[in-house]
Amino acid sequence: MSRSTSSEVVAAPRHRSGSRLTPGGAVLIVLVVALLFALAVPLRTLLQQRSDLARVQREELVLQQQNDSLKKQVSLLNDPAYLERLARQCLGMVKHGEIPFVVVPRGGGAPTSGAQAAPAMDAPGGC
Repeated sequence: MSRSTSSEVVAAPRHRSGSRLTPGGAVLIVLVVALLFALAVPLRTLLQQRSDLARVQREELVLQQQNDSLKKQVSLLNDPAYLERLARQCLGMVKHGEIPFVVVPRGGGAPTSGAQAAPAMDAPGGC
């Protein structure tokens, strides 16, 4: 029993054409890498500027609130009745002709902060 060799198919060696880098492919890769590098710097700058903008907007909001508070204090300090109340309660001042007096607690000691029930003032800097 002999076999015929003519019916056998011999496979030819395969060449992998996909593994080679053609000059056009190399140029394309270089262009893509160059484009990525060219876009990286402006993109990073854009992201940094957005972050800075958000931070500055938060600071602006805080400063605006402080500005509003200061405007309220200025309007209070421009009110003569408020200034008189501050002078009487915080500084113990009296008008000309008034008689000042101090209530001393029963123990005779120095009055404590709770013994004098002066209304709380929201003066700039407090009393």
